[in-house]
Amino acid sequence: MWSSSRTIQTGDTVIIYQTRENITSLIITPGKTFSSKFGTYTHDSFLDKPYGSKIASSSKDGRGFVYALRPTPELWTLALPHRTQIVYIGDISFISTWLDLRGGKRVLEAGTGSGSFSHSMARSIGPRGELRTFEFHHARYLKALEEFRVHGLLKGSSDKGNVEIEHRNVCKEGFGDNSDGWADAVFLDMPAPWEAIPHAHKSLRKDIPARIATFSPCIEQVLRTISALNTEGFTGIETYEVLVRPWEVYTVPSGERKVGEVAQSLKESERKREERRKRQIEENVSGVSAGRKRKENPLQEGEGEEEEGRGKRVRVDPASLGVGGRNVGKVIPETRGHTSYLTFAILIPTPAMDEPTLVPFPSEEGRVKEQEPPAMQVDE
Repeated sequence: MWSSSRTIQTGDTVIIYQTRENITSLIITPGKTFSSKFGTYTHDSFLDKPYGSKIASSSKDGRGFVYALRPTPELWTLALPHRTQIVYIGDISFISTWLDLRGGKRVLEAGTGSGSFSHSMARSIGPRGELRTFEFHHARYLKALEEFRVHGLLKGSSDKGNVEIEHRNVCKEGFGDNSDGWADAVFLDMPAPWEAIPHAHKSLRKDIPARIATFSPCIEQVLRTISALNTEGFTGIETYEVLVRPWEVYTVPSGERKVGEVAQSLKESERKREERRKRQIEENVSGVSAGRKRKENPLQEGEGEEEEGRGKRVRVDPASLGVGGRNVGKVIPETRGHTSYLTFAILIPTPAMDEPTLVPFPSEEGRVKEQEPPAMQVDE
């Protein structure tokens, strides 16, 4: 999956980290440039740099920098171009655990979409596993096909490729005849998953407990899905709503202070932040190692500042507002996610009961006969 080289080379996919809410992907092409509000960067400036490097802007004033990171399924989920509503990390981890996705598993996915979950599943099942994913929208299918090929996930594109993608409407056409009894697990992310459940039942293995999961944004969809699962003989049906709520804990000062004193402290904190930013820019221009600077002044970074999401917030150092304080917490609202319902079920193997059980025993002719129960004896 992606490049395994230590350094960035031509044609590699790189994750450009600017802020927590501003992450994008870039295919390194010599001669091209990448521009953002943090400066202008030539693709050549990324070449032969180790993944994780801090890249300085090539603007005349030298302002700005970004980090060049090696792609992972988690970073790709944050950086990918959205073609549909995607599955985020909170749901991905829960689904992967429930479906028991691990090395060597064979999985069917209906609704490739932007390919967010496809990348995570491909890594979970490893090169010994297989993922067959289906997309009914032709333009989205072509885009996902190209991304899988570039990322080395497509079967035949690399020695570790384990993904096959097909343009197909599984609700009407199913998963294909070569998928009957093939899959260990099925994941449905589509508007009407109940229409695909009979086909999923046909494609799941019957010799072991097989698992299915559906992703739906509306509870009305969930009700129809559960009805279809019951009709097809699935058991252990459960529905969850996954909510991720990170908490930020920080200290607020105790005691009372005048408004003017607090305002002055805020201005002082803002002044220190601007000075720190200027030092960072100077380091980029002069090429001075940031690690060396941290050793010289360990308190240089992280003094009462936090950059978060949609804008910047200055956190005042409690020491500047008074001695002592108390710890408080609040929910971070910028966490990516959306309202959705995950429905899971299991298909349990059942022995066939269509034919009578035969108890073989040798007869006089050496043939196998059906054993009949002994005749009831009646006392006279």
